[in-house]
Amino acid sequence: MRRALLATALAAGLIPAAHAVEGMWQPAQLPTIAAMLKQHGLKLDPATLTDLTAYPMGAIVSLGGCTASFVSPDGLVVTNHHCGYGALQYNSTKEKNLIEQGFLAKTFAEELPGSPDMRVFVTEEIRDVTRDVTAKLTPAMSGQQRYDAIDLAKKTLVKGCETDGYRCDVYTFHGGYSYQLIRQLEIKDVRLVYAPPESIGKFGGDVDNWMWPRHTGDFSYLRAYVSKDGKSATYSKDNVPYHPKHVIKLNPQGVEDGDYVMVVGYPGRTNRYRLAQEVSSAIDWQYPTQIKLYQEQLDTIAANGKANPDVTVKYASLVAGLNNYLKNFGGQLEGLRRADAVAVKQKQEADLDAWLKKQGGAENQALVADIAELKAKLAAYQATRERDVDLALVSRTQLFASGVRLARLADERTKPDMEREAGYQQRDEVRIEGALKQMERRYDAKTDQDLLANALVRYVGLPKDQRLPALDAWLAGASTRAAIQAKVSALYKGSKLGDTAERMKWFKADKKAIAASDDSMLKLANAVLPELKKIENEEDARDGELARLRPRYMQAIIAWKESQGLPVYPDANSSLRVTFGNVQGVAPRDGVSYAPFTTVEGIVEKNTGEEPFNAPKAEIEAIKAKAFDGYASKKLGTLPVDFLADLDITGGNSGSPSLDAQGRLVGLAFDGNWESVSGDWLFNPKLNRSIQVDVRYMLWVMHHLDHADNLLKEMGVPAK
Repeated sequence: MRRALLATALAAGLIPAAHAVEGMWQPAQLPTIAAMLKQHGLKLDPATLTDLTAYPMGAIVSLGGCTASFVSPDGLVVTNHHCGYGALQYNSTKEKNLIEQGFLAKTFAEELPGSPDMRVFVTEEIRDVTRDVTAKLTPAMSGQQRYDAIDLAKKTLVKGCETDGYRCDVYTFHGGYSYQLIRQLEIKDVRLVYAPPESIGKFGGDVDNWMWPRHTGDFSYLRAYVSKDGKSATYSKDNVPYHPKHVIKLNPQGVEDGDYVMVVGYPGRTNRYRLAQEVSSAIDWQYPTQIKLYQEQLDTIAANGKANPDVTVKYASLVAGLNNYLKNFGGQLEGLRRADAVAVKQKQEADLDAWLKKQGGAENQALVADIAELKAKLAAYQATRERDVDLALVSRTQLFASGVRLARLADERTKPDMEREAGYQQRDEVRIEGALKQMERRYDAKTDQDLLANALVRYVGLPKDQRLPALDAWLAGASTRAAIQAKVSALYKGSKLGDTAERMKWFKADKKAIAASDDSMLKLANAVLPELKKIENEEDARDGELARLRPRYMQAIIAWKESQGLPVYPDANSSLRVTFGNVQGVAPRDGVSYAPFTTVEGIVEKNTGEEPFNAPKAEIEAIKAKAFDGYASKKLGTLPVDFLADLDITGGNSGSPSLDAQGRLVGLAFDGNWESVSGDWLFNPKLNRSIQVDVRYMLWVMHHLDHADNLLKEMGVPAK
C-alpha cells in the first residue's frame, strides 16, 4: 500500500464513549443549552458567546464561503490554506507559481493584493425581523405575489440597515419560519500575507481529502486593510491595516485527548429538515448527475492544461473546488445509502403525521394538509430539473456569464433601485465590477469554449418545450458536437469580452448601447436575457409557494421536537453558528479504531517524493532529527499535525478557529471524516467527526521551516 495505516489503533474501550453533539447553534440559543456546554467542559460563561461584539465572537469573520479569525491588532487573519487558495492563484504565473512555492511577506509592503472579489465580513448584529418580512403576506397570495412581497420587505430592511462600509442581508431560517437581519462590516481590501507551500498546505491532496488519518497543514494568513480614516475601501496602496476590536488568543500548548473544543464559524448549507422524496432525488439523480458533469469539466480542463501550462495555473482554484465537491458527492451517496436515509426520513415523516393527528384540532389538521401539498409541489418541480442543470452549465461559462451579467446590469439600471433584481442593485455593483476585473486571471479562451460546447451538447438534447427560442435561433440547427463547436468558435472570435478593458467599458454602458453592440457575445446575451428572466420568474413563483409551505412543515417539526424536550437548531445557511464537543477518535467499522491525533512521523511514512505526498526535504530532515523547537505535545511525545473532534460542521466552516475551553485558538477546522460527509442530510453521532490542523504544527511550520517569525511575534507567540 502506498499509504500505511498511520493512526495508532486503540482498543474499543479506550475510545471515549461520548458521541458527537448534534447542532449548529445560533449564538442566541446558547444560554438554552448552557448545561450541555458546561458538561462538555466549557469554562467561559455561555452568555458571553451571545455578544457578537465581545471576545471571542467579535474576532470571528466570514470570507464569503470560508471562515477566518483576527489574530493580531493589525488585522492579521488566519484561515485554511484552501481558503486562501484563490489569492495564491490570483498572484501566480507559470513562471512564479505561489501555489507550489508558498509565500511569505516579511513587511506590510510585501503583502500581495487578493483578487478584487475577496472580502472579510465582521458580523456586528443579528436581529429577528420575521414580523417585518411576513406582515403583509396573506394566504390568498399566488407564489409570485408572495415572493415579491418577501423580496420587497427584505430590500426595505436592508436599505434601512446599510451605511457606508456595512453590508446587511436578511437570512431565511427554517424555510421561512423566521427571518433575521444580519449587519456586517464589509472589508474590501484583503491581502495575501503567508501560506506554506502546497506540499504542506495540501499534503495528501485529493487522495486524502475527507479521509482520516490526515497530515495536512491546511492554514494560511491574510490581512484586512481599510482607508486611512478607518473606512472600508477597495484596494489602494494608501490603505492601512484594519484594527479589530478583538483578536483570538493562541494557546501554543494546544489540546489533548478528551479536551473541550468548539468551532465558531459560518457553515454553508445543510439539508437536515428536507423530506424523504428530496433525499431520494439526491441519491437517484442529483449527486450522480453532478458527479458526471464535474468529472467532464475536470477532464476538459486537464486536457487543455496539458497543451497549455497557463491553464493549469488559471484554473487551479476551480479544479480544487471541483475535486472537493466530486469526492464529497461520492461520500454523500455512499453515506446516505448505507444509512438507508430515505427509509429513516419516511419513518420520521410518518411519526410526525401520527403525532399531529393525535394532537387533534383544526390547526394540526391544517398542518397535515399543508405538508401533503408541499410533497406534491416538490414532485411537480422535478419536471424541469434537467433543463435547469443544463442552462446552469451554459450560464456558468465565463465569457457567456460576463455577457449576460453586463446585459442584465444595464437592463436593471433602468429601474428604481428597490425594483432591481437582488444581486443587481447599486450595492452589488462593486462586486460585479470585481468579478469582471478578475476574470482574466482565471480565464482561458480555448478552455472556456470547450466547456460551453460541452454544455450546449447537453442542452440540445432537451425537449423542445424546455429550450430557449433565442438560443436555438443562434444555434441555427447545430446539434452535433462538431457543428456546435464551430458555432462556439465563431462566437468567441466575434467577441472582445475576454479583454478586461473591454469588459470595463461595457460595465459602464447603458441598455441602449448594449443593444446596439456588434460584439457577438453581447448580442447573444441580449437575445437570451428575456428568456432567462422568464425562467427566473418561474423559479421565483416556486420559491414563493415554498415560502408558504416549508414554514408550515418546520412549524410542525419544531412543535413535535419541543414536545419531547428537544431544542431545534436551524439548518446551516452561511450565518454565524457555534458547535461544540471534545477531542476524540472514532471507530468507523468493526475492528477499526482511529486515535484522535496524527503526528509528523506519519508525514515521513506517507512521503513518496511525488505529488501529493511530496513533503519538503527540509521538513523530512527536521522530523527525523526531532527538531520540534518545543512545540511537541508532552503527552504524545512528538509533534501533532491534525486532530479529530466530535464537532458538527460542514462546508463554510473551513478556516473556522477551533477554540479551547477558555476560547483560545488550538487549531483550524478544515475537513470531516469520510463517514461524516452525509451528515449534511442525516447526522450520525457515533461517526461524525471534524478534522482540525493543530496549532502546534502551524506554529512549528511557521517558525522552523518558513521562518515566519515576524508573524509569530505579531500574534504574541513567545519566541523560540
